[in-house]
Amino acid sequence: MEPDPADPRDETPEQRDDRNLIELLQELRVAGLGVQVLFGFLLALPFSTRFVQLHLWQRGLYTGILVASAVATALLLGPVAYHRLVFRRRQKEHLVRAANAMAIGGLIAVAMAVSGTVLLVVSYVDKAGTGIVIGVCAACLFGGLWFAYPLARRERAGRDRPTT
Repeated sequence: MEPDPADPRDETPEQRDDRNLIELLQELRVAGLGVQVLFGFLLALPFSTRFVQLHLWQRGLYTGILVASAVATALLLGPVAYHRLVFRRRQKEHLVRAANAMAIGGLIAVAMAVSGTVLLVVSYVDKAGTGIVIGVCAACLFGGLWFAYPLARRERAGRDRPTT
């Protein structure tokens, strides 16, 4: 593999894969803990006495949020399982690529689950319309900060890079 001229580090492909994997696993620790806390909250919710007061659409929303949280958990913990199963099998480059894809999918699922949870809680304590507005605002915040801004920045950096 050719070194990336935009990256001034002097490292072998194996060193780059090691560094990328360490960085990714650190990020997944933070994201994984957050989604596990949300998932635990969601698992306990139906056993509360006030759960029966939810409207039918709120129960459907709850089910969707629970599924999104389970998907997020699977995707964010997937790289850890993958790493354990291919440990010392010289598959680190593929592991890093697959783990990156799982992490992005996991972040999408987390954004959906958190935005849905905001919608559910606000619609319960206030009005459905208020919950929808605030839930959409939460989804836009996640979409903007986690996806639109970094992708726009990446695109801009790609255009600014001199061609050789």
